[in-house]
Amino acid sequence: MLDPISMAAITAVLGAVGSGVASEAGRWAWETAGGLVRRMAGREVAAPTRPEERDAVARIIHDSVRSDPELARTWSTFARTVQTTGATVGRPRLPASVRFFTDRKGAMRLLDREAGRKADGRPRVALLYGDDSMGTSALAVHWGWRAESLFPDGQLYVDLGRGTGRAHTAGSALRELLLRLGLRDERIPPSETERIDAFHRVVADRKLLLVLDHARSAAQIAPLLTSAPSVLTLVVARRPLSGLDAFPVPVGPLGDRDAARLLTKIVGKEVMRSARAALPAVLARCGGSPYALRAAAPRLLGPGPLTAAPPPALPHHEPTGGLTMSDSDPVRTAAEDAYRPLRPDAARLYRLMGLRHWPAFDAEAAAWVAGIDVDAAEELLGVLTDALLLEHTDNGRYRYRPSVRAHAEEAAYRHEGIAGCSAATTRAVEYYLRLSVTAARVALPESWRVPDALAGRPDHVYAGRGDAVARLAVELPNLVEAVATAEEFGKPDTVLTLCRALWPLQLKAGHHEAVLPALRAGTAVADDQVPGSRTAGALHVQLAHTLGELQLWDEAGAEAAAAARDERAAGHTRGLASAIEILGLLRLRQWRFQDAYDCFDEAAAVLDGIGPDDEGAADVPRARALLERHRGRALRGLGRLDEAQEHARRALAVFLANGEAYNTARALTDLAEILLAAEEPAAALPLTDEAIRILSEENADQHVEYLRRLRERCSGPQE
Repeated sequence: MLDPISMAAITAVLGAVGSGVASEAGRWAWETAGGLVRRMAGREVAAPTRPEERDAVARIIHDSVRSDPELARTWSTFARTVQTTGATVGRPRLPASVRFFTDRKGAMRLLDREAGRKADGRPRVALLYGDDSMGTSALAVHWGWRAESLFPDGQLYVDLGRGTGRAHTAGSALRELLLRLGLRDERIPPSETERIDAFHRVVADRKLLLVLDHARSAAQIAPLLTSAPSVLTLVVARRPLSGLDAFPVPVGPLGDRDAARLLTKIVGKEVMRSARAALPAVLARCGGSPYALRAAAPRLLGPGPLTAAPPPALPHHEPTGGLTMSDSDPVRTAAEDAYRPLRPDAARLYRLMGLRHWPAFDAEAAAWVAGIDVDAAEELLGVLTDALLLEHTDNGRYRYRPSVRAHAEEAAYRHEGIAGCSAATTRAVEYYLRLSVTAARVALPESWRVPDALAGRPDHVYAGRGDAVARLAVELPNLVEAVATAEEFGKPDTVLTLCRALWPLQLKAGHHEAVLPALRAGTAVADDQVPGSRTAGALHVQLAHTLGELQLWDEAGAEAAAAARDERAAGHTRGLASAIEILGLLRLRQWRFQDAYDCFDEAAAVLDGIGPDDEGAADVPRARALLERHRGRALRGLGRLDEAQEHARRALAVFLANGEAYNTARALTDLAEILLAAEEPAAALPLTDEAIRILSEENADQHVEYLRRLRERCSGPQE
């Protein structure tokens, strides 16, 4: 066991505390650590955001505790409340492999060669590259399952480019990898640099396969590569990636013999014999593409109940001459072949949903866009999936292959015209707008930041707050695409409302990397269209909050200042106080405790300007209580414990009087932390017990776990 005051142990504690700041309990621990560091250094020390900064802070702690027994005891007591273990033991697995797989023996041998290469300090990386329809992803997954025994600690898969709306950043991909490796969400570091460090530490001694699918560039995946000797990374891309030092595995078209073999596996020998005369034309049209061959297989079987043999021209289709890429792209060719015999209603749905890149949509969205009922949409989506024009996602939704969606969009403009396409896209954006606003109002009904309910068709129904937040999280990739679509179509009001509806998701579920592009777009639109307005102020606050959670503190501070500027210009006193409060919370995270206290004082002074008959007056008592909590936390960091107690007790009294269970428990936790810092564990103990009781009923498991460790500090070391 490590000496609790060794450099390695101190660094581990700081890393664990820094990783947990996404949760309320994690923020308490982070601020406690900051106060201890300030006491040890005798001065303000900036909160670390990078591994080298964390090491410098660890050195300050190490030198202090080695020379001062009292500080050593205080640090050891605090360190016992911090969980420094990394991932829980688990064995992540790849997605399911395809049922029919043919050829690729040469590529499989190349992968075997790289997997068996002796470790020499270089990352073991193979690059599988080929066109979208050539089965590169299927090859990576198939080989991974075949080689499963080489990777007893698991096989990780991340789709870097498809199914999320926007390509993964390195930071968001690392978050997904760490989750699959067993880290809980609240233990994942907020910054990309810290995530890289955590990823390298977690995989260092594991035998793992990592498949990075649909990679866009070497820069995108460079932070995901590791020189751990027992980790093999398979990168899947459409073309060679300049700057990537990887073992190349080209994946080209199947030869005619292997293409015929694949078709035989799918349709059987008897069908292949009966289709012998048509086979050369089918093989030529499919161009050796496994996807195109699979899509062609149903037509070898003959007309089925949902399709008909393609006539020379169908009334609901235009001639195919506009598809200029069909001759060179087998996916587009296969899509056209599958599209032409569709029923008119299925063809229309295929066209309309392909107008934008909705990452993973459901039947309800499709029904709204097509103007049909949900049951009809579900049936038609099944038709399109059977024709391989859509794919099922893991959670039962639908998505297009990129080349297939391009075909659908092209067909839509040919058949629907610009006006029809614009109307369908508008309906799609309206659907996601209504969904998000309704969910936001259910998730956070007391917040004045949430946009007002929309008039018109009946809204979605949710079982409660948790259900509404979960729906926002599921739809988030589509909401980000809706923001981009509304911006492109010149609908600024829609952009602003969609972004404001993300606020409950930010507060309650995070997803900060995912919401960041939408919030950046929203604040830009607000600055251009409604500068100096409440809406602009609200969006700058939302962006400041997310940037702060990602530890992009300089940017977050600038956004909080912009929010205060806009709220002041709008004459929105409650909003101005809130913007200044956000800046103070940011300063707490940075261990700038005096600056934080000054911000909270300034926010309280702003609230003094709200009279009993003014807008927002009803919210002032609660806002003041929150500021009292925050001031107590800042004073604790400054070591002014008696004053900190006074502020915490005043906040507690208000929350008790209002019957706010969660905020009561938060104030009790604040007060217990302050009493422990004042070395009054007996007084802190009943407060932690009461907070545990309240939060157990609220199902706040992370917070309860932290309180139980806090209780151990109150009770003394456990034997």
